[in-house]
Amino acid sequence: MDILLQQIINGLVLGSMYALIALGYTMVYGIIQLINFAHGEVLMVGALTAWSVIGALQGTMPGWLLLLVATLVACVAATVLNVLIEKVAYRPLRNAPKLAPLITALGMSILLQALAMMIWKPNVKSFPTLLPTDPFLIGEAVITPTQVMILVVTVITLAVLMYIVHYTRIGRAMRATAENPAVAGLMGVKPDLVISATFALGAVLAAIAGVMYASNYGTAQHFMGFLPGLKAFTAAVFGGIGNLAGAMIGGILLGLIEAIGSGYLGALTGGFLGSHYVDIFAFIVLIVVLTLRPSGLLGERVADRA
Repeated sequence: MDILLQQIINGLVLGSMYALIALGYTMVYGIIQLINFAHGEVLMVGALTAWSVIGALQGTMPGWLLLLVATLVACVAATVLNVLIEKVAYRPLRNAPKLAPLITALGMSILLQALAMMIWKPNVKSFPTLLPTDPFLIGEAVITPTQVMILVVTVITLAVLMYIVHYTRIGRAMRATAENPAVAGLMGVKPDLVISATFALGAVLAAIAGVMYASNYGTAQHFMGFLPGLKAFTAAVFGGIGNLAGAMIGGILLGLIEAIGSGYLGALTGGFLGSHYVDIFAFIVLIVVLTLRPSGLLGERVADRA
């Protein structure tokens, strides 16, 4: 029972990060029907920016404050980058065939990895632990202060995002543009502003997830965003891409499936299989969902624009 509880805790922590990243995918898709495969690299830039800030300021302030400052700087850097990507790479292709922006997104992903490798070098960086290391015990299960921080930050971030989307002017403009961009434009909504705001919000979520991911695993490098980005895309599809609630649920469920699945796989094989094969579960989920329910658990609420 305690082993299962430990796996659930690990799954919730992992799923929280997937959910934040998946929301970036699903918001952009809901507005302009684009899968932004460079989103994982925005996460990576956020994490490496935070690592640079921490390296420059370490020892000048308490650990929790330094982590907060580094996260804020990472959010700003990721926002500027993501908005720039939209303006330079995606906006000129907005009316092009769907394959063109998809290929551009893949190319942008590779370009960002190469630029990050040149700026930060290809070696793996050790991301410092800035919070206390003494764990909390729940029965025989263990949860660290960093993991508690991840869960709390995720809940707060999701609550703020829901408030923005449902109760603010820009949120109403986003929902109107997602429903019908032509009619929204006639009603005074500026599509370019809405799309830029969507990319900015997605970048903030990715940067927060990147800092949490690096804090949890203690490393950062130029290739770190690829696999979490791919898994978060799986989570978005799992929950119903274009649906915010679906992205959250999909992310949490995917994290739980990975953690519990790898734990039991390791137990059944005497440790021969386990954590090293954790990645297979995300792609098994993707194949099953696309085969049995392509619209995802909650379907897609975006109107058909054909």
